[in-house]
Amino acid sequence: MMTLASFTPLIQASYFIAAGLFILGLKAMSSPVTARGGIVWAGVGMLLATLATFLTPGLGNIGLMLIAIAVGTTLAWWSGKTVKMTDMPQMIAIYNGMGGGAAAAIAAVEFAHGEAHSPLVASLAALGALIGAVSFSGSCVAYAKLQGLMKKTFTLPAQNVVNALLSLATVGLGIAVVIGQPANLTLVLAFFALALLLGVIITLPIGGADMPVVISLFNAFTGLAVGLEGFVLGNPALMIAGVVVGAAGTLLTQLMARAMNRPISNIMFVPINAGANGEDEEVTGSMRALTALDAAAVMRYAQKVIVVPGYGMAVAHAQHKVWEMASLLEEAGVEVKFAIHPVAGRMPGHMNVLLAEAGVPYEKIFDLEEINAEFGTADVALVIGANDVVNPAARTNKSSPIYGMPILNADQAQNVIVVKRGQGTGYSGIENALFYGENTRMLYGNAQPVIGEIIQHIKTMG
Repeated sequence: MMTLASFTPLIQASYFIAAGLFILGLKAMSSPVTARGGIVWAGVGMLLATLATFLTPGLGNIGLMLIAIAVGTTLAWWSGKTVKMTDMPQMIAIYNGMGGGAAAAIAAVEFAHGEAHSPLVASLAALGALIGAVSFSGSCVAYAKLQGLMKKTFTLPAQNVVNALLSLATVGLGIAVVIGQPANLTLVLAFFALALLLGVIITLPIGGADMPVVISLFNAFTGLAVGLEGFVLGNPALMIAGVVVGAAGTLLTQLMARAMNRPISNIMFVPINAGANGEDEEVTGSMRALTALDAAAVMRYAQKVIVVPGYGMAVAHAQHKVWEMASLLEEAGVEVKFAIHPVAGRMPGHMNVLLAEAGVPYEKIFDLEEINAEFGTADVALVIGANDVVNPAARTNKSSPIYGMPILNADQAQNVIVVKRGQGTGYSGIENALFYGENTRMLYGNAQPVIGEIIQHIKTMG
């Protein structure tokens, strides 16, 4: 008669196949052409690993597990179907946080059992709990900021000193929990409370301009926490999935930080101050407006137009109109390209996904390194709702908080048209010198109706 113990080789084989699917899925996600298939492969891998776990000998609480899976699946399916593309960053943030929270919960259960773990296992559990708890509470703050539930950043007096002291206290409690095996419940609760508080305190001062990097960093934290708890449970699927997610998140965070020319430590502990504009060089001049008819004429009779999409395009749901406009221009013989900055929008790849959703061919979408040299030969740079990623102060104003950040050289085009809802500053609160340039004209209004009006004028021009 076959027992559950005899399924152990099958479980291990399933975990191995699942790990392979995770890696293949992640590889496929590196290209927009294969990304959808990569998500499916990774999903199949997770399903296989989950099913295999139910064959584990001595597994208990199966009923509760099934209820949790049913609730989680329902919520995930509903949120995935209903979420707007503009709300995708905050959904990613909260999903990252849930993963970190789950890893911390694993450690909490292990400590709550009151069993004496080896020093190594207890240390890994405590470290995973610390990282997971910080990721969870920090991601919740990031979600609140991106969702608009938290309108301002909050900086404590001597913020970094508070961060350091709170970190030391949390680590100290973690060490006490490890040394005091079997764990004292009061110490465990205090440890988790401080770890959650640490995530909140660290994230509160970080502004919107840095939020894409923070989301990616917390993603890496979650992966690392899951991998550590995988070692605690002796679960190969968790180990491999955690290591893969942690490594990918770390690399992405480094790439994004490099794209902003800011070290990760600077992003976390010296955030951009909203409203900072530098003291040595003030923006002078005035913004000059033009009409949709003028914008249509300039682009219709141009040879090359480079479109720079930003979050303003996303929030206006204007991507379909933008592609319709680009198609009309191409039919008239105008060369149209799309330029994407690595941190455009509020999530890595946000603009790429929006343009792909609208049907823009992948070969027309270019990264900063690929397109920057072409702005000097462009007749028109059409900036739609972007701010910091086209701000020439990053090149010229040493006192600017974004000085040194690589930007899209939209200001080098012969003509710059900026579609913007108003004259306010962007998400980071930094004034944009581009808007005051001699070759720049402002087209005020919500991007979707504005681009729609441009389309109508282009059609009348034949």
